[in-house]
Amino acid sequence: MDNVYNQTTEPQAKPSRRPFGCTLRHLRGWRLPTKALQAILSLLAVICEEIVEDCIKCGGLYFFEFISCSAFLLSLLILCVYCTDVYETFGEDKVQTVNLWTMRAIAVCFLLASIVLAATSSGSAVEKAACVFGFLASGAFLAEIIIESFHTRKQNVDGSSENPGNAQRYTENQPLNKQS
Repeated sequence: MDNVYNQTTEPQAKPSRRPFGCTLRHLRGWRLPTKALQAILSLLAVICEEIVEDCIKCGGLYFFEFISCSAFLLSLLILCVYCTDVYETFGEDKVQTVNLWTMRAIAVCFLLASIVLAATSSGSAVEKAACVFGFLASGAFLAEIIIESFHTRKQNVDGSSENPGNAQRYTENQPLNKQS
């Protein structure tokens, strides 16, 4: 009689933890090289800007410093979100939306800061290098926006509904238990 009350289910094994919770599972295809390029180019822009010793019109340099450093830190933050368990916590849709809007803001600000630096620089080699890396980083951020928009459009076209106008006059959109 004692064996009737034995456990019928086995305890569920805990999933094995990744070291530091890091994975590249969400950065497949074009996304990993783009994110890495954004971080590297932003860092190079920050380094070149920090090496500048003298400036005549420093306002443009300070603006570029703020934007390039912010872009670098935000690109690292988003890279960390994609590589850790935070991605599952927030969900794919929220992460994609935040990423897209952040990349848009960074691209516009970085491009503007690079133009301002180019216009106000004294012409030193380090300032020119900072400008070049600023424009290249802006291009990397813009490239992600364009690629992501292309993929989103492609998914929308491939997954379009049979009822494109969501017309209510068709029986497909009427409740099954319609009572008259």
